[in-house]
Amino acid sequence: MLVSAGAGWWIYNKLDGNITTDTGAAAELKVYEKERPTPVAMDAQNILLIGSDSRAGDNSRYGRDDGGSQRSDTTILLHLAADRKSATAVSLPRDLMVEIPACRTGDDKETRERFGQFNSAFELGGTACTIRTVERLTGIRIDHHMVVDFNGFKDMVDAVDGVEICLKEPINDKDAHLELPAGRQTLNGEEALGYVRARKTLGDGSDTERMERQQRFLGALVNKMQSNGVLLNPTRLYPVLDAATKSLTTDPGLDSLRDLYDLVRSMRDVPTDQVQFLTVPRQPYRNNPNRDELVEPDAGELFKQLREDKPVAVVPADELKDAEKGTETETGAGGDGEPDAAASESPTPTPTYSGSSAADDLCEQ
Repeated sequence: MLVSAGAGWWIYNKLDGNITTDTGAAAELKVYEKERPTPVAMDAQNILLIGSDSRAGDNSRYGRDDGGSQRSDTTILLHLAADRKSATAVSLPRDLMVEIPACRTGDDKETRERFGQFNSAFELGGTACTIRTVERLTGIRIDHHMVVDFNGFKDMVDAVDGVEICLKEPINDKDAHLELPAGRQTLNGEEALGYVRARKTLGDGSDTERMERQQRFLGALVNKMQSNGVLLNPTRLYPVLDAATKSLTTDPGLDSLRDLYDLVRSMRDVPTDQVQFLTVPRQPYRNNPNRDELVEPDAGELFKQLREDKPVAVVPADELKDAEKGTETETGAGGDGEPDAAASESPTPTPTYSGSSAADDLCEQ
């Protein structure tokens, strides 16, 4: 019994010690507390997930180490409903043009407020600058954040024995080191990393397609963890937590194994069809088609729903297009050329966004 207790204590301390605490970001956010949004919904959580493209250390195999400079390769705003009956993950394009506040750099200098690409905020002022940029953009208070690098993502996929995806077309991508036939495929960590990061050689080469691919993969990962009982089985959960925590940097509110375990347990009963993924409504930036800008009022309405902890309706892109066509027909002009009075008096419908859920199966669509 003593041996068992000792082993358990060793495992706990090992996992707990894996996590890196981002005390610098916490300190800077306190300095700017007065300008930050206030929490609105009790028990709802807004967590900023950042995939770092740092090439330092073990990540150097994925590109040149540029002296410590890094940008956010992937950024997702995860909203957990207060009742824990839904989770909404909103991808923020790295090429989105946004207002970036004045931020402190690593050498304790301060940058000027600027208008630029979203992912440059991480390069300029790290996590704190990214959080403040997101809060300024959305009006949503970020409660916690997690930063994971390439190796952390890869090891998590391997810890669950790979993740199954469905390919509509075969992939032969030398840059991503992928050669896969169409249909159902189970990707290991290295293959998964190439699949979610490739941009110019998969699909139509757009960042939009890349983000959709990331969302589908994350949905498949969530589905794998829930369907295989990983979240309920400590023996199966340990290698996942070990892989996740090795390359994880969090705020002080999530920097212990107990904090992470409580967070994971709170999500275990969320139905997979209510784990939803979407990209913030955006369009090509008017001054540069290679950049993005928000589509209003759609983006503003989405942020409002999240702030107020209201359900967000997400459907596949083709279904949304069909629905919009139907709405245009139903709300068209009457026989006299004037708008239908009944239609004009009807309440504004709840917005629906293009996206996917963890329950979606691309092979069956």
